[in-house]
Amino acid sequence: MKDPGSRPEPAAGVLYLVGTPIGHRGDLSPRAQQVLAGVDRVACEDTRHSGLLLHGFGIDARLVSFHQHNQQRRIPELLEALAAGESLALVSDAGLPGISDPGEELVAAARAAGHGVVCVPGPCAATTALVSSGLPSGRFCFEGFLPTKGKERQQRLQLLAREPRTSLLYEAPHRLLALLRDLAEHCGAQRAVQVAREITKRHEQQVGSTLAEALAHFEQHKPQGEFTVVLGGTPPAEAQPWNAVALRQELLALQASGLSASEAARSLAQSSGHPRRQLYGLLHAEGESD
Repeated sequence: MKDPGSRPEPAAGVLYLVGTPIGHRGDLSPRAQQVLAGVDRVACEDTRHSGLLLHGFGIDARLVSFHQHNQQRRIPELLEALAAGESLALVSDAGLPGISDPGEELVAAARAAGHGVVCVPGPCAATTALVSSGLPSGRFCFEGFLPTKGKERQQRLQLLAREPRTSLLYEAPHRLLALLRDLAEHCGAQRAVQVAREITKRHEQQVGSTLAEALAHFEQHKPQGEFTVVLGGTPPAEAQPWNAVALRQELLALQASGLSASEAARSLAQSSGHPRRQLYGLLHAEGESD
């Protein structure tokens, strides 16, 4: 059988998602360099930033801007180029495109139009922080950036407080303290955490091992750089005594905070230890008593 890795790249009419360094330039793989040097165009968030990176590897590529402010106009242009047989590469400023950036919509549009999409793997801040955190990695969820304020932020924080899996979040330095304080308030100050800073860079650092410790550190040391927060899951709850009236009141309070019936039942199931289906049924029961 022919080794699929021996197929010539880049191929005509294919969109390549190319992982770029999140800090250390040495993490740009030989395959990534080959594809970036050979495609007809490279779509990138910041042409100046990506241009400097490629120039450092002796790659002279045709760059086109692709970001959240022009993606609706640019996607049809890029699909037309693919249809004409051009090979395209998509890169983000750092890491894998399509994660917390507009690349997701381009990939979906390319797939829907029947074009080939190939990922050239590379660094990812979320998984790099996870595997080096020492927290459980068998099951995890990616939250990206939380909403900065309002009801939606509170809803997400409430769900995180009851999430049994390890959660991965991104945050900007000027909002890190607010995030840690909100997490401590909703999850408890002793919830396990590792805050990864400047991953793969000279000043790489991980701060933990609880929210209280991380918060104390960054209150003393001004947050600088790029942050990935690895939040431990909530421990499994022991089932509380079944009290239909009290449980239904808790469910209604969760709904009043903005959660759907299904989300409220799932959230309370995780904190109370009772089956989600039974809790969901309480919301549709009439005249329940102890």
